[in-house]
Order: sequence, then structure tokens, then C-alpha cells
Amino acid sequence: MLIILLAGVFLAWRLERYIEKKNWEKNLSVEVRFTDASIYEGESSALKEIVVNDKWLPIPALEVRLAMSRNLEFAREAKANSSVTDQSYKRDIFSFLFRQQITRTLPFVGKRRGLYTITSADVVGYGLFFSDSYYVDFPQQTQLYVYPGQVDVNRIRLICRAVSGMVISRNKLYPDPFEFSGIRDYRKEDPMNHINWKASARTGELMVNEYDATTNIQVILLLDVQDENILKEEDLVEESIRIASSLSARLVRQKMDLVLKSNGRDRSTDADLAIRQNAGAGRMMELNQKLACLETGRVAHTGEELILSEAGREHSGCTFVVISKNQTDGVKSALQNLAGRDNQALWVVPVHPSDDEITWHAPGVTAMRWEVEPWK
Repeated sequence: MLIILLAGVFLAWRLERYIEKKNWEKNLSVEVRFTDASIYEGESSALKEIVVNDKWLPIPALEVRLAMSRNLEFAREAKANSSVTDQSYKRDIFSFLFRQQITRTLPFVGKRRGLYTITSADVVGYGLFFSDSYYVDFPQQTQLYVYPGQVDVNRIRLICRAVSGMVISRNKLYPDPFEFSGIRDYRKEDPMNHINWKASARTGELMVNEYDATTNIQVILLLDVQDENILKEEDLVEESIRIASSLSARLVRQKMDLVLKSNGRDRSTDADLAIRQNAGAGRMMELNQKLACLETGRVAHTGEELILSEAGREHSGCTFVVISKNQTDGVKSALQNLAGRDNQALWVVPVHPSDDEITWHAPGVTAMRWEVEPWK
């Protein structure tokens, strides 16, 4: 009798293993997706895991394994069962009864600009007695842009005022985008520092100062990301890209046409980055996507060559903003060439706080020292 009982148990166990092996991944789905299409450096987002067991067979334990860039840092409880080496690896354990869906949200912080993708989720299923394990790969298609971080608006305003000053000094027909032009009723999106308190007291309603917007003015922004010193200065290069992004957004909002060129490689075209932004146009998303994917590890042209290529186009009466950490004699000579033919150039120089002051100057070129602050 005992032998018959043991034989029955053995047959039931073999049958259970057979059914599990044939059906464990049937009607099983795993979807992984970023909850946002884009964020800025330093901002938080989340990764969502949606696992569905849409059958009557339970799954005692299911392990979902993901690999994504270490530049996306899991936060809080999401750090559990994760490890960081060349990438960030995450393992999550699920247990399913019949026809069940489980959704988990894993928060993280975008630590560095870039385009991040997840193309697969490796899944390991375990049998009822954990004696067998089964593997399957679920292809995924999700991506996240991490845009360059936006620098302090007050510091960018200083650059905009310098650009505006160059425009005004060259052509008095264009109003200063930061010049007072009148008073109007307050709107909820207006900043508090624009409120005219005297006019508000006189009328009994909140009134704000209005500022003219410059029109029909083109600024050419040259972004130099060359970093070929033995001791790399990656923090200065990344700050240069943040300045370019923040400045571009402010200039187009102030009704200026913008052309941005860089010696960094555009990953989508494998050519030097070049993009045009029309005044007031809503294409900052495209520009930030390009800057997020900008390759700085290899440049086809030096900063000097980037500047000289624009000087060779025989521009006349143009306003240039050059963002470059490279204070070489070649860059300085190229800036002097660029400032010819009634052009004016603003040279924004990212530096460490301990670096020497910038004493160099040339006709038509204004050098602005930009101390790099620790990034959040």
C-alpha cells in the first residue's frame, strides 16, 4: 500500500513538473517602461514594472532581472536587490496566484545627461517545489532622455544682458530685451520681482513692469567640448553643455533667432552638431535631445577650428557667443578673427574657482569668467 502511495506521489510530482514546464510562460507578460519621456539632470523619475500572469497556473516565484545605465541611480527602497558595476543591475521577486497583475514603481534620479534605453527583461521562473527554474527573455522598448541640467537663472541672465548690450551697442534700432517698456495688469505667471508696487498702490490692482522683446536678431552660439588634456576636465565640459542649453532656452524666449554649433558629435547623424532655433519657436525639446546625446569623447575639430570655420564664412555685424574652457593661444587668435567685420563675440569661459582670473582681452571680444559650482 505504501509503495502504491509513493508511486502516486511520484507520478503527481512528475505531472506537476511537466505541466509547469509546458505552461509556466503561457499568458505571462512583462513590461518595463520609464514613466517620463524626458527629465533634466538631477531630477527624479521612475521605472515601472508591470508583470501579468493571466492563467490559472500559479507561479510561486518569478525573478525579473534588469540592466540599465549606472547614471540612473535607484532611490530609497528601490535600491534593494540592486548592484552597480559597469551598469546598474536590478532583481525583483514576484509571486503569483491565478490571473494576477502586479505593478511596481522604482524611483531613480538622473545623474547625468544622455539617452537611456532598456531593451530586454530577463525572467527566471521557479517551480512549485523550487526544484526547477525556467528562463525567458522579454524584449522591451523604452527610452528616457536626460537633458543637460539648467544652471542658475540669475547667472544666465548675466550672459543675456551681455548679449543684449552687444546688440544694442551695434544697432540702436533694436530694443533691449530687458529694458522697461511699460506697465500692464498682473498675470499669475508673472514673477514677483516684476510687480510695480507704486503703480499697484495707485490703481488698487497688482500691476507689473513690461519688458520689450528683441526681434529679428540672430545669435550664433559656438559650443567647444574639446578636452584633450592629459588631466581631463569633464566637469568643465559638462558645465559648458548646461550653459548652452540654459542660454538657448532664454534667448529664444526673448525673441532671438539662434544657431547652435558644436565640435561635439551628433550621435544621430555622426556629424558635428548644428541646429537652428527660430525666435519664440517651441523646439527646445529637439535641441535638448541633441545636447543630451552629444558625444564629447571624440571631436573632429578643435575649438580653434570650430571658431575659425565661422570666421571664414564672412559674417558681418553678427553676435557670437562662444562657450569654451580652452584658453589656448589658438582659441584666442580665432576669437580675434571672429570679431572682425563688425562682429562681436562674448567668450564664456567655464573655470574652477581656484583658477586664475582672465586678463586677456581683444577688440570686439568680451571674456566672461564662469566659475563651475558643484552639480547637485
